[in-house]
Amino acid sequence: METLKEKRDRVMLIYEVLDPLYTLDRTALKYRTPFELLISTILSAQCTDRQVNKVTAVLFEKYKGPEDFVNAPVESLEEDIRPTGFFKNKAKSIKGCCKGLLELYSGEVPATMEELLKLPGVGRKTANCVLGAAFDIPGVVVDTHVKRLAQRLGLTENINPDKIEKDIEDLLPEGKWRRFSDLMIYHGRAVCTARRPDHDRCAIIGLCPYNYV
Repeated sequence: METLKEKRDRVMLIYEVLDPLYTLDRTALKYRTPFELLISTILSAQCTDRQVNKVTAVLFEKYKGPEDFVNAPVESLEEDIRPTGFFKNKAKSIKGCCKGLLELYSGEVPATMEELLKLPGVGRKTANCVLGAAFDIPGVVVDTHVKRLAQRLGLTENINPDKIEKDIEDLLPEGKWRRFSDLMIYHGRAVCTARRPDHDRCAIIGLCPYNYV
């Protein structure tokens, strides 16, 4: 049974091996303001960042701020974001989020987890993404890649994203939380994919306690 110290040492090795292999960009989503990042992150659920960027390149020319999203007919917004998938739910989330921004924060994106979580359609994953990329505030972003790799690497036994977030936070210094999330995301996309991890190309195969096929 691996002790907590041994697990922390292993996670640091994983961090050190992967860190030079992947871009320093905190997100592949393209944005100019915290508000644009917030909307893009909502759209990124179950959608590739590349596809989101294609949609938002046009979307943010049409919708400049929260007021535009709130005032837009929902049918028009749904059509504009249709290529990202789950467009009805996402349109509802975006409208609710923008209404909350206007009513609670005068249209400005807040820079705390507590405030962001008061916005409809915003969970911890979205909040951590915005806080880390837009405001340089440490946090663990638990998306599908982070969840998958954390379980495969034996960093958590939980399936709840909030609990996985806390498990990873316990293993690393605060200043490394966001970068580690990014490394898990990039490695999950490039090598440790959902269907079949590529062991031949995996730089951390020797640090993985499980033998996946």
